[in-house]
Amino acid sequence: MPAFHGLGSRWTRGKRSRMAQRSGRVAAPLTLFVLLASILEASPGKELQAQQDPLAGLDEYVESVRLLWNVPGIAVAVVKDDRVVLARGYGVKKVGSDDPADSGTLFAIASTSKAFTAAALGMLVDEGKLGWDDRVIDVLPDFWLYDPYVTRELTIRDLLSHRSGLPRGDRLWYLSPFDREEVLHRVRDLEPAWSFRSRYGYQNIMFLAAGEVVEAVSGISWDDFLDQRIFEPLGMTATNTSVRDIHATSNAATPHMARDEQVTPINWRNFDNVGGAGAINSSVEEMAQWIRLQLGEGVYEGHRLLSDSVIKETRTPHTVIRPSEDEEGMFAESHLWAYGLGWRLQDYRGRLVMRHGGALDGMRTHVLLVPEEELGVVAITNVNESSVPQAIVWDVVDRYLGQADKSWHELYRAADDRAEERAEEERRKTESERLEGTRPSHPLTAYAGTYEHPLYGTAVVEEVEGSLVIGVGPNFLGDLDHWHLDTFRSVWRDPYLGRAFVTFRINRDGAVSAVEVEDFGEFARDPSGPARRGGSSHMRHPKPAR
Repeated sequence: MPAFHGLGSRWTRGKRSRMAQRSGRVAAPLTLFVLLASILEASPGKELQAQQDPLAGLDEYVESVRLLWNVPGIAVAVVKDDRVVLARGYGVKKVGSDDPADSGTLFAIASTSKAFTAAALGMLVDEGKLGWDDRVIDVLPDFWLYDPYVTRELTIRDLLSHRSGLPRGDRLWYLSPFDREEVLHRVRDLEPAWSFRSRYGYQNIMFLAAGEVVEAVSGISWDDFLDQRIFEPLGMTATNTSVRDIHATSNAATPHMARDEQVTPINWRNFDNVGGAGAINSSVEEMAQWIRLQLGEGVYEGHRLLSDSVIKETRTPHTVIRPSEDEEGMFAESHLWAYGLGWRLQDYRGRLVMRHGGALDGMRTHVLLVPEEELGVVAITNVNESSVPQAIVWDVVDRYLGQADKSWHELYRAADDRAEERAEEERRKTESERLEGTRPSHPLTAYAGTYEHPLYGTAVVEEVEGSLVIGVGPNFLGDLDHWHLDTFRSVWRDPYLGRAFVTFRINRDGAVSAVEVEDFGEFARDPSGPARRGGSSHMRHPKPAR
C-alpha cells in the first residue's frame, strides 16, 4: 500500500524519496517561494470565522502546496450537507505534459478500498447471510493461519479490525507472482508477531481474505459485488478494481516517484492480487458519491444501501491504536485513537472523525469524514512520498469548523523531515558498523544457486561476469555489491525499490546453506525444508476442530 499507510510501508529507504520534495521546495525561484509561503501563511487565515464561504482561497492553497511539495497532480473533492461543493483537479496527470488532472481523473485509492470491503460484508450481514462474529474458517475452509487456535477462532470482525496478531507480510502480494488464492494459501506460514486480539497490527492480507469472504457468501467475485452493489447504485461508472481497466481509459493519472532530486513517472503496478485491501481505482468526482453514502448513514438519494446498524458497527471502536509521537503532537486535543471496521476513528475538536489513508507506488490518498458536520473530504496525489493529501483534508476540516490555529502543511512537512532525519541517522549507523577490509568467505560461484522460502517462493542467485545477481520472484532483480564478510547489498534494478542487504549463511560444514534477504527473510538452499504446497508444511497446520 507506502509510510505506505494502508497498503504498505515506505519501501524506499533513506532520504532518497524526500530529497526530491525538499529540492522541489528549495529550487523554487525566491519570488515564487515568498508568494507561495505568504498564501500558505494566510490560509485558512484569522478571518476564517467571518467568511461566508469556508472554501474561499482553497484553490490557491492547494496549488501552493502542490508546488512547494513538488507534486505533479492533485485532485480534491468536498461534500457538505449531501452536496458536492468542490470536485477539482490541480496540476497535471504526468510530469512534463500539459494534460491537466481533473475531477474525473482516475487514481489508485489504495487502502481506502478497505471501507468498501467492510461495506460489502455489511450488505451480506443486512441480508442475514453472514454475521460479524461468524468464523472465517466456516466460510473459507482452506484459510488456515500459523496458529490452529487463531485459525479456529478468527472472525469476520477480526479480519476488518487489524487484530489478527500477524505482522504485515506484504511481500506476499507486493510485486509477487501470486494471485489472491495463492497469497491466502501461503499466509499460513506467516508467523504471528504478537498474541491474537492483543493489539492493533495493520494487516492487508486479512482484508484480502475479507474480499474472498464476499465471493464465498454471495457467489460472485468481490470485484463484481462492488460493481453491482456499490459502484453502479452510486453512479461510480468509471471506478474499477483492476489495473487492466486503467489501461483502457484516457483519463488516468500517471504514478510518479521522487528520485535523484527529480519527480519521475513510473508504470502502473498490477496490484489486483491484493483485492479487498486496496485494488480500487477511482476519481474524486466518484469518491464524492461514496462519501455521500457514508454521510447519509447508508442512504443515497433516497435509497438505503446499508442499514443503520451496519453503519454504526463500522464506526464502533474495535481495536485501540497507539498514536505516533508525530500524531500526538499534531492532535493534542484528540483522546480517541481506534480502528472500526475499515475506518480509523479519532475525536477532533469534539467531533468523531472517520478517516483512512492509502498509498501504492506513485499514488497517495486520504479520505476523511466528520459525520456530525455532514462533511467529507478526499484528496489524491500521483506521487506517494509526501503527506500532501493529509495536509489538504485537515485544512478543509478546520475551515468548516471555523478554526485557524494550525498550519497543516507545515506540521506534515516537519513530520516528513523528522522521518527523513531518522532514516539518515539509521543510514549513518549502518555505515559505521561496516567492517572494512573483509572479503567473502567463498568464491562467488559458491553463492550461486536456488533458494526457497515457504512464504515468498524462490530466490535465484547467479554469478554473472564476476558479480552476483539475485532475483526474487519476477520483479525483484538486483546487483549485489559486497558489503562485508558474507553480506552484500542488493541495488534493485527497479529504482523505486531502493536497496536491501543480502546475507549468506554458512553451515558447520562450511557450505553456503541459506540467504537472508532484507524485507523477505531467510531462503533455504536445501529444498528438503517445509514444502510450499501439499507437503510437510501442512503438517504444522492441522485442520482446526469444526
